[in-house]
Amino acid sequence: MNIKPWQNIQLLPIALMAVMALTRLDHFGSAISLPDASLAVFFLAGMGLSGLWLFALLLLEAGIIDFVAISQFSVSDFCISPAYGFLIPTYAVMWFAGRYAKAFAALHIIDAVKTVGLAVIATTGAFVISNGSFYLMSGRFGELSLTQYFNQLAQYLPPYLSSALIYIVIGLVIVKLWQVTRELAVAES
Repeated sequence: MNIKPWQNIQLLPIALMAVMALTRLDHFGSAISLPDASLAVFFLAGMGLSGLWLFALLLLEAGIIDFVAISQFSVSDFCISPAYGFLIPTYAVMWFAGRYAKAFAALHIIDAVKTVGLAVIATTGAFVISNGSFYLMSGRFGELSLTQYFNQLAQYLPPYLSSALIYIVIGLVIVKLWQVTRELAVAES
């Protein structure tokens, strides 16, 4: 088979970077924008590709998007604080959970349940890192009691978790459909 070099390009990194670029401007979404898919992007990238080059590239993309959003599109800089650096371990949790989820790549029903369960645990861990560091290091909350922190946690964890999981499930469905389509094409030839 004569395959042209451009046909060998991996579509996954390009697709994931596009999803991040299209959704990163609004954390929880609004009437005119989708919720941020960054957590799902890092999870799916870890699951689909093992090279740390993509992890670094996605971190760079996230930083550039945030810079452009704040400097060019008047997006609030409220979340930019000394805690911003904790997005690296936040996204690393998602990336490495995705890498671990490769073990369930067949995506049979039990594998899908394990993958989604792992995504729930990873997203919760990512929330604790990003949210906890923001409340502790941003300087925006003064003396926040543990009770007040847990009230904030109860308010922000559900949309954080649900938006990431919706994107992850959509990504897994797309991957499964791609696998089935490829298997059918091979079977027909």
